[in-house]
Amino acid sequence: MILNENEVTLDDLQNGYYIYQPTDGFRFGVDAVLLSHFANVKPKEKVLDMGTGTGIIPILLAALTKGEHFTGLEIQKKSVEIARCSVSYNKLEDRIDIVEGDIKNASEIFGREYFNVVVSNPPYMISQHGLRNREDSKYIARHEVLCNLEDIAREASGVLKTRGRMYMIHRPFRLAEIIVTFAKYNLEVKKIRFVHSYVDKEPLMVMIEAVKYANSGVTIEKPLIIYERKGEYTDEIKEIYK
Repeated sequence: MILNENEVTLDDLQNGYYIYQPTDGFRFGVDAVLLSHFANVKPKEKVLDMGTGTGIIPILLAALTKGEHFTGLEIQKKSVEIARCSVSYNKLEDRIDIVEGDIKNASEIFGREYFNVVVSNPPYMISQHGLRNREDSKYIARHEVLCNLEDIAREASGVLKTRGRMYMIHRPFRLAEIIVTFAKYNLEVKKIRFVHSYVDKEPLMVMIEAVKYANSGVTIEKPLIIYERKGEYTDEIKEIYK
């Protein structure tokens, strides 16, 4: 596929790789970057990113980890095409596949117990919550229109091997729902880390690690603070963005 340069930008990720992004569609944010650093991917592991969008998380994980192979699953055809162009541009075809398909059918597409790790930066909002965005791709990325939390938990559990790990970033107001839904599908939440804009503010996001068929017991990690003061990142965020 040849991308129209008026419809996309080619952005430098400052890690040796680049990514194509739509000029008017959904573009990745800090949540994708934080989730990529939170996820623990070990050498030779196979990873699935559910709802990969334009492929930012597989590309970041390819740079950050020694995982053997990364698969991005995405239902929106245009996003799939853009993601595949980014993979090709970075010459990562041997490590990353972008698959067009529905999260609700992940275990049918890939088979059961195939992946060591699943990551997801899913839609945060229920479909009727908030104002509808005029850009459908943005609305789909932010609202549970095409899949919901239960779909993600069910299919993640299906494709994960026993003791496989699920990593998700979400909004804190849905944390109780996430824990209950994960437990329904044998995903035991093991680590929780809250993300705050400033040290004295309520958390904006929460990052979660869950393990399939693990024993109960959860660790609350120290909060991740984004800003030291207005316009200045904390040292930890600077290290992440180095």
